[in-house]
Amino acid sequence: MSKQFWIILAAIIVILGGIVFVNNHNKPTANSSGKPTSHIEGSSPTGATLIEYGDYQCPVCGTFYPTVKQIAAKYSKEVVFQFRNLPLTSLHPNAFAAARAAEAAGLQGKYWEMHDVLYENQSGWSTSSDPQATFDSYAKSLQLNIAKFDTDYASDAVNSAINADLNAFAKTGDEMATPTFYLNGQRLSNMDLIDKNGQPNVDAFSKVIDTILAHKKYTPTPSPGA
Repeated sequence: MSKQFWIILAAIIVILGGIVFVNNHNKPTANSSGKPTSHIEGSSPTGATLIEYGDYQCPVCGTFYPTVKQIAAKYSKEVVFQFRNLPLTSLHPNAFAAARAAEAAGLQGKYWEMHDVLYENQSGWSTSSDPQATFDSYAKSLQLNIAKFDTDYASDAVNSAINADLNAFAKTGDEMATPTFYLNGQRLSNMDLIDKNGQPNVDAFSKVIDTILAHKKYTPTPSPGA
């Protein structure tokens, strides 16, 4: 088989949903009292909601990010887009810290701005041994109150919000992977959101959304080997 075939196959396997992962840190905790986050963009007269569970350090999430931005804009009057945290910390040691940065910025009304900055600069902080200094620089560029940002970043409230997202995902009973998308409660197959080269694709994503919004049957494409 050709080298190109193996490259495409590898890309598809990775795109299927990031790296599948479960560990004790990401299991719901019995004493968690926080509520899942509710960061949304767009509006929907029918209540249609597209939820992404993502990890800011996940390279596959980073690859999906531009496409998801386009989809959120394209369907801004038909579908509410919501992002929830699913940091896979044993694989991505800075993921939880990045989620803290986004949530802390959100407490000053700049959640989506920080969300975007984190993905657009993923390579700049992912390998840092102390990413908070970088996050502070992002907060400064967003004209946040740095003292409050740092306090919120380290707060139990922010920690609980992220853990509540993890708990909410765990309750789905689905395989933990990032990114994971749900439209109106139905999990989408990442296989259906990519092109023939294994890259996230607006047209492919749109086809799935249009099918579900039209109340037509959507049968997710299974992962290879499933």
